Amino acid sequence: MKKPYILTIVVIAGLGLFATALATTHALKVTAGSRVASQQSSSAAASAQHESSPNNSSDENDDDIPKVIRFASKPEPMPPFLVNDVEGRVMSTAEWRGKVVIVNFWATWCPPCRDEIPEMIDLANRYKDRLQIIGISEDDDATPEEVRDFAREQKINYPIVMGSNGISREYGGVPALPTSFIVNTDGRVVVKHVGLYPSEVYDREIRALLGEHVDTPIETFDDHGEIFLKNAANATELPGVNFNGLTPQQKRLALKRMNSENCICGCKMTIAQCRINESSCSTSQKLAAQVVRQVSSAHPAASVSR
Repeated sequence: MKKPYILTIVVIAGLGLFATALATTHALKVTAGSRVASQQSSSAAASAQHESSPNNSSDENDDDIPKVIRFASKPEPMPPFLVNDVEGRVMSTAEWRGKVVIVNFWATWCPPCRDEIPEMIDLANRYKDRLQIIGISEDDDATPEEVRDFAREQKINYPIVMGSNGISREYGGVPALPTSFIVNTDGRVVVKHVGLYPSEVYDREIRALLGEHVDTPIETFDDHGEIFLKNAANATELPGVNFNGLTPQQKRLALKRMNSENCICGCKMTIAQCRINESSCSTSQKLAAQVVRQVSSAHPAASVSR
C-alpha cells in the first residue's frame, strides 16, 4: 500500500516541477522580450533624437537655442583699438573689415570662459579667414606672459590682448564673463551674448552675416542697452517694470531716474541697465518698483531710499 502512495507523490512532484519549469521558461521569455522591446524603443528614441538634432534639422528643435536670430536694426561701429596681443603682434580693428568679428571678453579664472574656449577654437578653424576672433583678457592679477602661457597651453588659435588697456570701457563695460560682441562685415556690432552660449548660436549668426543660407528667421531690434549699456537711456520699457497708471510725463520721469540712479546689487550699473542686462535681479526690480510708486504719488521722494 505504501509503494503506490509514494509513486503518486513522485508523479505529482514531477508534474509540479514540470509546471514550474514551464512557468519559469515563460517568464524568462517575457522578460527577454520586454528587454528587447525596451532596447528597440530606446534605439528608436535615440534615432528620433538624432534625426531632430541640430546637425540634421533646424536649430529651432533645441530648447537651448533661440528660435530666431536677432540683430540690431541700426548697429553702431565697433570701438576701434590698436594694441599688441600677448605674443607681441600688433592688432588693429581696421584690418578686420570684410570679416565677421567676435570680440570675446574672458578670463583665465572664469570656468564658463574655459568651457567656451574649445568652441571658439573650433569656429576659428572652420571659418578661417572669414572670421576674426579676438580674446580680451580681463585678468587683473595675471601678467601678459601668464595669459600668453595659458593661451599656448589651451592651444588657442586666435589673438589675445589684455583688457587692462581699457577696451572694456570702450564697449560700455562688461557685465559678466564671458561676454561676446558680434560684429558684421561692415565693422558694426549687431548683437551681444552675455554668458555661455551653444556654439550653434554663433555658427548660424556667422553664416547669416556672411550671406549664407540659414533656416532660422532673422529679426531686428532697436538697441536700448542690449548691446551698449549707454543706450539704455533710449528704452521706453524695461523688463519686469510695470509703468501702468503713470502719465506719459511721469513715465519719462521714472525712466530718467532709473537711468541716473544706480542699482545696489553690486553690478555697478544703473537700475535701467541692470534690468536690461540682468532681468532676474530682484534688487533692481524692487528699486524700479519703488521709483514707480514714488513718481506716481503726489509727493515723490527725492531719491530711492537705500
